[in-house]
Parts: sequence; C-alpha cells; structure tokens
Amino acid sequence: MEFSFPTPLWIAAAGAIGTLLRYYVGVLTLTWSHRLPWGTILINLTGSFAIAFFSALTVAGARFPATNETRLIFMAGLCGGYTTFSAFSLQTIDLVRDGAIGRALLNVALSLVLCLGATAVGYISAEALNQHVSHTLATTPPRIMPDRRT
Repeated sequence: MEFSFPTPLWIAAAGAIGTLLRYYVGVLTLTWSHRLPWGTILINLTGSFAIAFFSALTVAGARFPATNETRLIFMAGLCGGYTTFSAFSLQTIDLVRDGAIGRALLNVALSLVLCLGATAVGYISAEALNQHVSHTLATTPPRIMPDRRT
C-alpha cells in the first residue's frame, strides 16, 4: 500500500520552509537593515525572481515541465511562505505579458493604495483597542522581521 500526502499538506510543508527561510534571511540582514528594511526588500526581490524563474522553467513545453502539484508546492507553498510579494509580482507581469497593461497598472496601484490603507486602518484600530495599555506599548510600531533590540 502506497501512502502519499495530499497536495495541500505538501503546500503547507513547503510554506513552513519558506517561512523559516524568510526568518533566517531577516536575521542575517539585521546588521545592515538600520535605515531601510533591507531584509524584507531582499526577500521580496529573491522571492519574485524565484517564482518567475520557476514558473517559466516548469510550464508545459518549457525546458523542465513540472506537474501542477509540483508548481503549486513551490509557488504557493515555498514562495508563498517566503513572500506573497512574489505572487503579486508574477500576476502583474502575467497581465503585462497578456497585453493588459492597464489592468497591470491598476493591480499595482490598487495593491499599493489599498494594502497601505488596510495596514493603516488595522494599526489605528488596534491602537484604539490598546487605549488602556501603557503609552509606550501602544505607540511601538509593529515588527514582522526580527528586531535586533530583542
């Protein structure tokens, strides 16, 4: 009897690996991420390259065609755990390649404006709920990357 994991479990496992990679890249870049979040920039850059490279190299008819399952595990799992910016980047480039320049620009503009807006609203909402917490705690900016002060 052969046992194999269902695809969603492989995607989750690859996502966990991507998440750990993101953490360790963040840790490794702490010494030079003082004025800008260079770790996050590097993660987004390398993740965007990886998802596009893998996507183009493994599509049907390419040099190394892969199954949809394998592509999902790498692109949704590993790259998704590493950075969701890579999916945004690939989808935007796909729109450009399909000749939908206007929709690509709209995707960029909406993602930037709406996501920054949602971040601001989320932060303000949480800040309002933190009114009873000490002033220092309530005004400390959120951190998603390791902080050298901790």
